[in-house]
Amino acid sequence: MGFEDAWLIVSSLLLRIGFFTFGIYQDTHMQVKYTDIDYYVFHDAAGYVFNHNSPFLRDTYRYTPLLSWLLVPNHYLGWIYYGKLLFVVFDLITGIIIMKQLAKKSKANWLASVWLLNPMVITISTRGNAESVLGFMVMLTLYWLQKGQLIPAGLIYGISIHFKLYPVIYGLPISIYIFNHYKGHKWFHKLALFGAPTLISLLSCSIWMYQIYGQEFLENAYLYHLYRTDHRHNFSIWNLLLYFDSARPEKSVLSKIAFIPQLVITASISILQWWNPQFENLPCVLFVQTFAFVTFNKVCTSQYFIWYLIFLPLYISRSNIPPLKCVTMLAIWGATQGLWLLQGYRLEFLGQEAFFPDLLAASGAFFLGNVWILGQLIEDIKSTEHPKIDKIKKEA
Repeated sequence: MGFEDAWLIVSSLLLRIGFFTFGIYQDTHMQVKYTDIDYYVFHDAAGYVFNHNSPFLRDTYRYTPLLSWLLVPNHYLGWIYYGKLLFVVFDLITGIIIMKQLAKKSKANWLASVWLLNPMVITISTRGNAESVLGFMVMLTLYWLQKGQLIPAGLIYGISIHFKLYPVIYGLPISIYIFNHYKGHKWFHKLALFGAPTLISLLSCSIWMYQIYGQEFLENAYLYHLYRTDHRHNFSIWNLLLYFDSARPEKSVLSKIAFIPQLVITASISILQWWNPQFENLPCVLFVQTFAFVTFNKVCTSQYFIWYLIFLPLYISRSNIPPLKCVTMLAIWGATQGLWLLQGYRLEFLGQEAFFPDLLAASGAFFLGNVWILGQLIEDIKSTEHPKIDKIKKEA
């Protein structure tokens, strides 16, 4: 590790310590709290586990019990902020893994800083959001795939799906990559080396949790996320429709059909990995795929942006989008998000009548802006010229 690498890691750590410390101060002295409300849910659930009870006794705990287990030291040590520090550690290690994947790229540290020095990323983890744990597992899966270590890659990938369901969408592009990379060299055997450990770790974790917590585990950790109709205001274009639907005596099929465009688009984007079978293209496809998944999701909050931002440094290293267009895309993403946040502030903090049509218009603008950005990302991957797989193998 060179001086520049060490300086980036130390700077990233110091920034996170600064945000973490300020968060404690803000929680203590300011009306608007820094800590994410979900962190208190994790903390309370861990308290039930500490007292030998089910974490699902905590209302609104909709996660794997493994997450609550991670925060048990909150109560053992008597310090509520232990879990936050744990999330920061996962966040920082994720950045180091990104650095390792970018090691052979020019301006590798600059690219890694897109994650390590990103204020949104730092804020999410220091507020006590658990996305950093999942991000670590997803990035570690990519790292092992890059090294050709399919068994550990599959094991950690299966745990990531257990931890939160959405990484299952990565199964298709990863399978396409393995098929093409090992084509002619027992590809089915290689695919099994990844797929079998994935199923083993996923089923092992799930069966283990089911044996301990029974049906409430399945209902809260898995099934709830399939039929949830969260009508609290959020970025999603579906938000207002689900809000109106929730007021009806009989629920419509709206929450069910909302999955259709999301699944069709997400699955279709996987084909981009076939377009260019190199490993370097895989993180790019996962970035675009996750961006589409979040854009069309029934629920969309700021923490969901972390799901695709984790791939951004790897995507930028391969992108051919002109700088001016990059600025335009970032401006549209930021401006439409800011417009929505303004309406959310008027509604939640000022108590103004901003839900309809103001918040609806802001959600529509954010959705359309993201759809346009999605189109640019897809075109970028398709337009990039790369050697065919047969040529790659001959040169290897």
